[in-house]
This record gives sequence, structure tokens and C-alpha cells, in this order.
Amino acid sequence: MLKRRHLLAALAAVMLAGPAAAAEPVKASLRLKWLPQAQFAGFYVAAQKGYYQAEGIDLTINPGGPNLLAENLVATGADTFGLSGGSDSLLAARDKGLPVVCIGVSHQVTPFVFVTRKDGPVKTLHDFKGRTVTTWFTGANHVLNAILAKEGIKPDEVKIQPQQVSVTPFVDGAVDVATATYYNELYAIQSRMGKDQLRTFVAEDYGVTFPRDTLIVSQTTLKEKPDLVKGFLRASIRGWRDAFADPKGAVDTVMAIAPTLDRAHQEFMLAEVKRLMTAGPAKEKGLFAIDPAALAKVHDLLLQAKVIGKPVDLTSAFDSRPLDALSSADRQL
Repeated sequence: MLKRRHLLAALAAVMLAGPAAAAEPVKASLRLKWLPQAQFAGFYVAAQKGYYQAEGIDLTINPGGPNLLAENLVATGADTFGLSGGSDSLLAARDKGLPVVCIGVSHQVTPFVFVTRKDGPVKTLHDFKGRTVTTWFTGANHVLNAILAKEGIKPDEVKIQPQQVSVTPFVDGAVDVATATYYNELYAIQSRMGKDQLRTFVAEDYGVTFPRDTLIVSQTTLKEKPDLVKGFLRASIRGWRDAFADPKGAVDTVMAIAPTLDRAHQEFMLAEVKRLMTAGPAKEKGLFAIDPAALAKVHDLLLQAKVIGKPVDLTSAFDSRPLDALSSADRQL
């Protein structure tokens, strides 16, 4: 009789404790590639709506910055997940021996565009010769060199210079061609000069695609905590789906974290990010799709340009198994 009482008491304690007592949420962090803005809205929405908590993850979202590399922070274990620069920076990290793996690609097409004045002397890519072209030497320069090579133009035939944070040198006419992201600098240039006054050169028009904003995790985490990785992806996709369905609410969420941001710019940014994230293979395979063919082309371009010193095993560097393990409903746009 005593044993029965003890058994009933134990069962009652378990029932009262509920499912929350079964397992404590796993602490994890996501390191972004830049400061809070609508480029990362889906992650903030997922956190705000409790989607990570629902997956058993206590997630902290850490901002990035000019001197912070997600690949280094994830490789050392300082952060669990990271949103890195792109396929180029991930391959460069693997070439250096950093144990990081891409588990998803945000921007399916190249987010960079090259801008010049419509009434200026640059009408075609061949007109870049002898002109001052500014770009970032953190990935955009590889895109620039790739499209020049497609047209048989050597980099030393163009006056390629580092680009400043401000677009003022281009607006003031000191620069012939500037580099812009669709969601940031292009907005600033259009606001100051007018969209109709600009001519743009798009990488995809020259057969070049550099997927960017890659989600990364360490090899150890991927191997030892596969459920954590899958839960993180599932929650993140839910957040992005909600952000696209309710852009005003998503911008509200971002601006609650960074209230000094310009709302019009953030709304423009989110619309452009949606276009980048839902292009190409994402239309069929869902958000964060990994396109092996596009990545193989990037790999070969970087190898040819000596950005990486030796071939990188793409199947180890880009692992789609966590995404593939999600249901089609979990991945749908």
C-alpha cells in the first residue's frame, strides 16, 4: 500500500510539473553580420514571437560590426550560429581551416549592384576601362572582378579603389562607378539623385551569381546537436515568413530594438531582402535553400582569383541535411 502511495505521489508530481520541466531550453546565440536593421528582420520576429523558445532554444541575437567576423566567432564557440558575409567568406574560412559549415543561404542572388550615372560616359561594362570604380574588398570586389573577366577586361585596366561608407563621393561626381547593395546604398543614392538618373550593372546579367548572407554553425555543433540546428532553422523560417506577411509589423519589431533607424529605408530594405531571399531555388525548395551549382561556380572563380589557395570540399562546407530534414510545410515561403 505504501509503495502504491509513493507511486501515485510521483505521478502527480510529474503531471503538475508539466512538459516545461522535461528539459531546460538550450542556450544559444546568433551573431549577425551587422547592426540591427530590417536585413535581419525575420530573426528578430522569430525571437519576439517566441518561436525559438517553442523549439526549446533560449536564443540571444548578437549584433555584428565592422571588426566582427561571424566565421571566427562561430569557429571558436563564442557564438552558436552566425550570419556570415557570404559564400565567398565561408569558402575563405574553410580554406584557412576554420571548422564552420553553412547550413543555409539567405540571399539566393547577388545583393551587389554597380551604379553609374545614366547621362555619364559609362554605358557598357567595357566603359569601366580607365574609370574610377569603388568597391568593398570584403566580397563585392570578387563580384566586380568576375563580371569584368566575363567581358575580357583585366582588373588593372580599371581604377579600382576601396569604397567609403558614405555614397557622397559618387553623388558628388568624384567616382565614375560605385558599388551598392540593393537594400542599403542603392536606396541612399536613389534618394539623393533620383532613380531615373542612374544606370545599374547587375552580376546575373553577366552569368555571375554570388549567394550571400550564409547561415553557419560549427562542425561540432552540427554533429553533436542536430536537433538544435533543425529547431533553429525551423524557428527562423517561421520568423521570416511572418516578416514577409506583415512587413509593417516586422519593421516595428526591428525599430523597437533600434529606434533611430529611418522607417522608409527599413521598409524598402525589407522588400529588397524578400526579393533576394525568395529568388532562384528558394521558389521551389523554400527559404535558405543551398544551390550546389551556384556555389560550385563561386568556388571556381575564387580558386582562379587565388582567394582560396586550394580546392574546398563543397559537400563538407555546405550541408543541406538539416534543411532537408524539415517538412515541406516548415520550409515553405
